[in-house]
Amino acid sequence: MRAMRAEGFGGYSDLRLVDIPKPDVSEGRLLVRMVAAGVTPLDHTILSGHFPLSKAPLVLGNEGAGIIEGGDPDFPDGTRVAFLGPFGVFEDGTYSEYVEVPKELLLPVPETIDDVAAAGLPVAYLTAYLALMNAGFATGKVVLAPAIGGSVGNAATQLARALGARHSISSTTSHAKAEEAKALGFSEVIDLTTEGLADGVNRITDGYGADVVIDGIGGKILSDALPALARGGSLITLGYSAGRESTINVTDLIWKVASIKGFSLLSESAAARNAAWSVIADLLASAQVKPIVAKTFPLEDAAEALRYLIEERPLGRVILTI
Repeated sequence: MRAMRAEGFGGYSDLRLVDIPKPDVSEGRLLVRMVAAGVTPLDHTILSGHFPLSKAPLVLGNEGAGIIEGGDPDFPDGTRVAFLGPFGVFEDGTYSEYVEVPKELLLPVPETIDDVAAAGLPVAYLTAYLALMNAGFATGKVVLAPAIGGSVGNAATQLARALGARHSISSTTSHAKAEEAKALGFSEVIDLTTEGLADGVNRITDGYGADVVIDGIGGKILSDALPALARGGSLITLGYSAGRESTINVTDLIWKVASIKGFSLLSESAAARNAAWSVIADLLASAQVKPIVAKTFPLEDAAEALRYLIEERPLGRVILTI
């Protein structure tokens, strides 16, 4: 079978389209014939040698969608599924024609969602939903999820809105992207080329602030989001594409009795992820949330797909078709 494998972790030139054996199916796992794979910043981090726990050679890709081959009563042959896990990090991943997946990681795909869109759902939507719940989200809360173009920022904004947030706010550092987001129906996006993050939140909420902040990019955005917290608010940090270091003013936490904590999707139990997926699948089926795909690339153009994701920073997901 074909797979796009990183022969080393020195950059794009280390990606090679190779023929490798089709995986044998071990107990408790099922074989998925891949249709599409999500391209994520984590793939770029690993390929660039900035995730020392991963070892080359390695087939990248930690999420994707496909069709069950040789199924069982729970997942019959032909079932459409999406999944994520340690793939592309600690074992060969989804940039491949076949992946052997533990049953507890398989997520049935709603009929209304096509395979390309489904491939970009697990990481973004499960992260966004579970982070919202970890932060104490409830109907009527104000949510800020910066970076409307990012996978988690976009998913958290959509989910919060669908689940009854009083305000579901995001942001962008691009005026063009702010206009694009508005055209797509995102009415509470702060254009950071014209105003500060906290200023924008205060304008939208009449000075109340954000009960929940889901920060998927780190760096200066985390620093700027803390002053936007409402009294008793909670900030969840879960990414660092904008930088691994932030400077905070502790009074933004102390005076507001606010909190900040980290989140890792792979630390959540399979049961928690499956319960979250059930809610997400219902929202997808009813079109209350709509995944956005910015661009697709064939498997052999994985390096170009990663370049596009990192350098162009599109609004929506980048997907490999297989």
